[in-house]
Amino acid sequence: MKYLGLAYFTPEKFAAMAPDDVKALVSQCPPLDEQMRATGKVRVSASLGDLEHWRTLRPRGGKTHVSDGPYTESKEVVGGLFIIEADTQEEALRIAAMHPAATLGEAGGWAVELIPMDFYWAP
Repeated sequence: MKYLGLAYFTPEKFAAMAPDDVKALVSQCPPLDEQMRATGKVRVSASLGDLEHWRTLRPRGGKTHVSDGPYTESKEVVGGLFIIEADTQEEALRIAAMHPAATLGEAGGWAVELIPMDFYWAP
Protein backbone atom coordinates (compact mmCIF):
# COMPACT_ATOMS: atom_id res chain seq x y z
CA MET A 1 0.00 0.00 0.00
CA LYS A 2 1.17 3.51 -0.74
CA TYR A 3 0.79 6.43 1.65
CA LEU A 4 1.00 10.14 0.94
CA GLY A 5 2.73 12.18 3.59
CA LEU A 6 1.97 15.89 3.68
CA ALA A 7 4.41 18.00 5.67
CA TYR A 8 2.74 21.14 7.01
CA PHE A 9 4.05 24.37 8.46
CA THR A 10 2.48 27.58 9.74
CA PRO A 11 4.00 30.49 7.78
CA GLU A 12 3.32 33.07 10.51
CA LYS A 13 4.97 30.95 13.20
CA PHE A 14 7.91 30.12 10.96
CA ALA A 15 8.37 33.81 10.05
CA ALA A 16 8.35 34.74 13.74
CA MET A 17 11.36 32.51 14.45
CA ALA A 18 14.80 34.12 14.78
CA PRO A 19 16.93 33.59 11.64
CA ASP A 20 19.55 31.63 13.61
CA ASP A 21 16.82 29.37 14.98
CA VAL A 22 15.50 28.72 11.47
CA LYS A 23 19.01 27.95 10.24
CA ALA A 24 19.62 25.56 13.15
CA LEU A 25 16.29 23.84 12.54
CA VAL A 26 16.72 23.47 8.79
CA SER A 27 20.27 22.13 9.21
CA GLN A 28 18.81 19.14 11.09
CA CYS A 29 16.56 18.14 8.18
CA PRO A 30 18.98 16.46 5.70
CA PRO A 31 20.07 13.66 8.10
CA LEU A 32 16.43 12.88 8.93
CA ASP A 33 15.48 12.89 5.25
CA GLU A 34 18.36 10.50 4.54
CA GLN A 35 17.23 8.22 7.38
CA MET A 36 13.79 8.00 5.74
CA ARG A 37 15.25 7.28 2.29
CA ALA A 38 17.54 4.61 3.75
CA THR A 39 14.46 2.49 4.57
CA GLY A 40 14.07 1.86 0.83
CA LYS A 41 10.34 2.53 1.21
CA VAL A 42 10.23 6.21 0.18
CA ARG A 43 9.17 6.52 -3.48
CA VAL A 44 8.97 10.32 -3.73
CA SER A 45 10.18 13.15 -1.50
CA ALA A 46 9.75 16.84 -2.33
CA SER A 47 9.94 20.25 -0.74
CA LEU A 48 7.50 22.77 -2.20
CA GLY A 49 8.37 26.24 -3.50
CA ASP A 50 7.59 29.70 -2.12
CA LEU A 51 3.91 30.38 -1.49
CA GLU A 52 3.99 33.56 -3.59
CA HIS A 53 4.37 31.41 -6.72
CA TRP A 54 1.51 28.99 -5.98
CA ARG A 55 -1.59 29.04 -8.18
CA THR A 56 -5.00 27.46 -7.68
CA LEU A 57 -6.95 26.14 -10.68
CA ARG A 58 -10.67 25.48 -10.36
CA PRO A 59 -13.59 25.13 -12.76
CA ARG A 60 -15.83 28.18 -13.06
CA GLY A 61 -18.53 28.66 -15.69
CA GLY A 62 -17.18 25.88 -17.89
CA LYS A 63 -13.64 27.27 -17.91
CA THR A 64 -10.56 26.83 -15.78
CA HIS A 65 -10.04 29.81 -13.49
CA VAL A 66 -6.52 30.47 -12.18
CA SER A 67 -5.96 32.47 -9.00
CA ASP A 68 -3.14 33.12 -6.58
CA GLY A 69 -2.62 30.28 -4.17
CA PRO A 70 -2.48 28.60 -1.87
CA TYR A 71 -6.16 28.29 -1.20
CA THR A 72 -6.52 26.95 2.29
CA GLU A 73 -9.03 27.23 5.09
CA SER A 74 -6.41 26.85 7.80
CA LYS A 75 -3.27 28.61 8.86
CA GLU A 76 -1.19 25.52 8.08
CA VAL A 77 0.23 25.12 4.57
CA VAL A 78 1.72 22.06 2.88
CA GLY A 79 5.44 22.64 2.56
CA GLY A 80 6.50 19.21 1.35
CA LEU A 81 5.29 15.78 0.45
CA PHE A 82 6.47 12.22 0.28
CA ILE A 83 5.13 8.86 -0.80
CA ILE A 84 5.89 5.70 1.14
CA GLU A 85 5.23 2.16 -0.02
CA ALA A 86 4.72 0.05 3.10
CA ASP A 87 3.35 -3.36 3.94
CA THR A 88 1.32 -2.06 6.89
CA GLN A 89 0.06 1.21 8.26
CA GLU A 90 2.30 0.72 11.29
CA GLU A 91 5.35 0.50 9.01
CA ALA A 92 4.24 3.65 7.16
CA LEU A 93 3.79 5.49 10.46
CA ARG A 94 7.24 4.39 11.68
CA ILE A 95 8.84 5.74 8.48
CA ALA A 96 6.76 8.95 8.42
CA ALA A 97 7.80 9.62 12.02
CA MET A 98 11.37 10.05 10.73
CA HIS A 99 10.36 13.08 8.63
CA PRO A 100 11.69 16.40 10.00
CA ALA A 101 8.17 17.86 10.21
CA ALA A 102 7.15 14.98 12.50
CA THR A 103 10.14 15.28 14.82
CA LEU A 104 11.32 18.91 14.72
CA GLY A 105 9.95 22.39 14.17
CA GLU A 106 7.27 22.65 16.80
CA ALA A 107 7.92 26.41 16.95
CA GLY A 108 7.24 26.66 13.20
CA GLY A 109 3.98 24.76 13.44
CA TRP A 110 5.35 21.69 11.62
CA ALA A 111 3.26 18.54 11.31
CA VAL A 112 2.84 15.50 9.05
CA GLU A 113 -0.41 14.05 7.81
CA LEU A 114 -0.25 10.44 6.53
CA ILE A 115 -2.95 9.46 4.04
CA PRO A 116 -3.53 6.02 2.45
CA MET A 117 -3.64 6.27 -1.35
CA ASP A 118 -6.39 4.47 -3.24
CA PHE A 119 -4.90 5.28 -6.65
CA TYR A 120 -1.30 5.86 -7.71
CA TRP A 121 0.09 6.17 -11.22
CA ALA A 122 3.67 6.87 -12.25
CA PRO A 123 5.13 6.54 -15.73
